[in-house]
Amino acid sequence: MLYFVSPDGAGIPCPVYLLTGFYCPGCGASRALRSLLHLQFYQAFRYNPALVLLLPFMIWYIAARLIDYVRTGGNHVDGKLSLRLLWWVLALLILYGIARNLPFFPFNLLRPTKL
Repeated sequence: MLYFVSPDGAGIPCPVYLLTGFYCPGCGASRALRSLLHLQFYQAFRYNPALVLLLPFMIWYIAARLIDYVRTGGNHVDGKLSLRLLWWVLALLILYGIARNLPFFPFNLLRPTKL
């Protein structure tokens, strides 16, 4: 669906933005994924830089879970993840959500925009 639907107004609406007018860390993610599917990497980065930077790690995690499940029938990957690392990622995403709503340069560049 993301590949064929136009990104202009067709993305998944963000409830945080609709209720508050502020961009959350996930705003622009569906448009960024669509741009990635069309190999428009810079446009994807403009829509949501956090998603573009975290996507390789998310793909690696999903692949590792899938391989582990196929090989062992269980989940041995989650136990090897550092809880401290996950807290750092959460803290950085919260700071990113705050920074992309600041109304001055360079933070206003973090808002989801079309080239």
